[in-house]
Amino acid sequence: MSKIQEARSVELLVQGQDTQDGAGVRLTRVLSHDLQERLDPFLMLDAFGSDNPGDYIAGFPNHPHRGFETVTYMIAGRMRHKDSGGHEGLLQNGGVQWMTAGRGLTHSEMPEQEEGVMEGFQLWLNLPAKNKLCEPWYSDIQSEDIPEVTTANGVLVRVIAGHSHGTDGAIQREHTDPLYLDLHFPATADVIFEQPLQTTHNAFVYVYRGGLDVMQGGTSTTVPIKRMAVLTNSGEGLVLRAQANTRAIVIAGKPLNEPIAQYGPFVMNTREELVQAVDDFRAGLMG
Repeated sequence: MSKIQEARSVELLVQGQDTQDGAGVRLTRVLSHDLQERLDPFLMLDAFGSDNPGDYIAGFPNHPHRGFETVTYMIAGRMRHKDSGGHEGLLQNGGVQWMTAGRGLTHSEMPEQEEGVMEGFQLWLNLPAKNKLCEPWYSDIQSEDIPEVTTANGVLVRVIAGHSHGTDGAIQREHTDPLYLDLHFPATADVIFEQPLQTTHNAFVYVYRGGLDVMQGGTSTTVPIKRMAVLTNSGEGLVLRAQANTRAIVIAGKPLNEPIAQYGPFVMNTREELVQAVDDFRAGLMG
């Protein structure tokens, strides 16, 4: 018997756009500018994955950020982070880097491998206006420090942020209350996973192995590999039915309902604040 009495349905299926960023890293932009208001507080989701070093070896040399948080989840590979706040860390298989840019810093993310697979995600999470100029903050969360729980149906849930099945995630954020789950379904078809969601929170699912169905009552919508399902806001939770060995991320958060003004790596609330961000960067005030 389902614990979710009214499940969310799929409002929109999104196919990401292939692009390049940094010094030529090939990636797929899944959540882009045109979905920022719909999926507030999330600003961007990039998926990257390749076993061709030419697709990732140039990395992301020094670049600035202000006004939001970056969450990098490494499925496979090794990436070295250095920033103007004096922080340095190695992001590797299964680990997460959570960085609050706040008032601004510069950093680099460079591959620390010359061959093999590099795969993962980078999510941009907005900050409320009152926190956009906060002190920058950074944390490397190694794979073994990410809480995990296995459901009665055999679904392994890595709880990066928020709460799931009685397990608190590695990170909590008061203002946006983000949920970030990595779901590993077992080698059995038609396994069900359920997750309560607050109706006020925007949510989406992205499939990176296999495929699944988003269930609502007697109907369902299939979400194939490399697709994002934007979920409706009606319903008390999410019900998924997956193919064998499916892997997917589930992300949800409380919208800020504030104006979004973006110029590249700066995300503020007004054009005037963006101009100030550019001036501060040029003046060397971000390191």
